[in-house]
Amino acid sequence: MRRVALHLGAMHLSGAILLCSFLIPPAWALDAYGAAPVSDPSADVPPFAILASMLFACVAFHVLVQIPSGLLGTWLGRNHSGLIGYASALVVAGVLTALALRVALRSEDVSLWADFMARGSVGLAGHAWVSRRRVRPA
Repeated sequence: MRRVALHLGAMHLSGAILLCSFLIPPAWALDAYGAAPVSDPSADVPPFAILASMLFACVAFHVLVQIPSGLLGTWLGRNHSGLIGYASALVVAGVLTALALRVALRSEDVSLWADFMARGSVGLAGHAWVSRRRVRPA
């Protein structure tokens, strides 16, 4: 039961770190925001939709990429150092991010992949740090 709580804590920490990383808006959001002036009601994308899409991108990345790669990286690195687990999680995250971008957005944009990976790698570091904590038996 304590290992489950440990992994839930790791997932929540990585999600919180990822959400905080979106305080620095991605380039695609800044480009969209600059193209949607507030005074123009005929703009294609209203500013609140850009913020909502950033929140959706954060949640989708966390659920589709960050949680599975964190759990799989923890499992792959269970008998190794924390660095091996973190590297395994990054490899899995890179593959899942590329697949998600290819399937969902039909995009092969390397800069978008790099942006998500940079944000996700910091959150995965938090996940790896928490999951490496030893659970003491009751």
